[in-house]
Amino acid sequence: MSKAPLHAVILAGGRGTRFWPRSRKKTPKQLLPFHGSISLLQETVVRLSPLIPPERIWILTNDILAPAIRRQLPTVPRHQVIAEPVQRNTAPAIALAARLILQQDPSAVMGVFPSDHLIAKPKHFLQVLSRAVRAAQDDGLVVLGLEPRWAETGFGYIEFPSGTKLGSAVAVPVKRFREKPDKATATRFIKAGRFFWNSGMFVWKAEVIDAAIKALLPKTAAALSTLPSSRSRAFRAKLRSAYPQCDNVSIDYGVLEHAANIVGLPCKDFGWNDIGSWQAAYELGTKNLAGNVAHSPIEALDATGNYVDAAGKFVALVGVHDLVVVDTPDALLICPRSEAQKVSALVKALELAGWDSLL
Repeated sequence: MSKAPLHAVILAGGRGTRFWPRSRKKTPKQLLPFHGSISLLQETVVRLSPLIPPERIWILTNDILAPAIRRQLPTVPRHQVIAEPVQRNTAPAIALAARLILQQDPSAVMGVFPSDHLIAKPKHFLQVLSRAVRAAQDDGLVVLGLEPRWAETGFGYIEFPSGTKLGSAVAVPVKRFREKPDKATATRFIKAGRFFWNSGMFVWKAEVIDAAIKALLPKTAAALSTLPSSRSRAFRAKLRSAYPQCDNVSIDYGVLEHAANIVGLPCKDFGWNDIGSWQAAYELGTKNLAGNVAHSPIEALDATGNYVDAAGKFVALVGVHDLVVVDTPDALLICPRSEAQKVSALVKALELAGWDSLL
């Protein structure tokens, strides 16, 4: 691996609305444990720790979550938990992180990672990450494309050239990015063999992504150009003034779909799961003989394929199948597992109805 120091930029500002009522504004998905005793954010940091120590970890979040994140990650320097004053999508967050990292180390390589995904094969993942760091030395913007396990319509895809070898140790040019497809298109992607899931994980030199943002998002670059170090007492006030001037755009739309130096690693499956809904949580859970997943004591009579999380409350299931049942002190969710993606729409309806206390 290159001697250039590798920094991690972990994006942790999302709300995780599809996991309501467990996930709320103050306790979103990334701060909750889904697979073990520590939160998804803590798992992300632990997973990266063999390559990246806490002093080279940067967390991009918001004012509401920053205190909780600092409590969960006490070894990460406090000034490297950056609270964005307004929501501006992933491109400004990455631009901000790049500038702060460059101030600290102009030779740095930075990896960008979601805070709320699971990876079941961390050793394999770290091998891929090491290859991505080497690829970034050639000044490419490296994206990780994941071997698709089914015809998923909820993910974007990366199209590689025909003949691209799965698991290649060498990054290859990305042909183009494809939007979330319908089922027929996703099925066609899988059959073609050159389309990979867009993982939302990227590796590049900080100076290379900074140059790309200057070229493609000059408004954002100009807004952030005068920011002092995150250690500076003036940083928070300067950020509050500058950040609202940034473009509200994702790194995919704002930079990656337009830059010329995009390359990718077509990765074999390393157990990645974005845990995008209660349905995904069910798939990850330990199932009993009736196919029920329970985080609470249950008794099931002619009831199969259900997901139950009732905070320790006893739950009796009679004649019901393939349901999600999630109980919290102030709210109860019941829905078919097949409709779990609609929970985010439910949260929007609660917002419109003025149920602020439930958000």
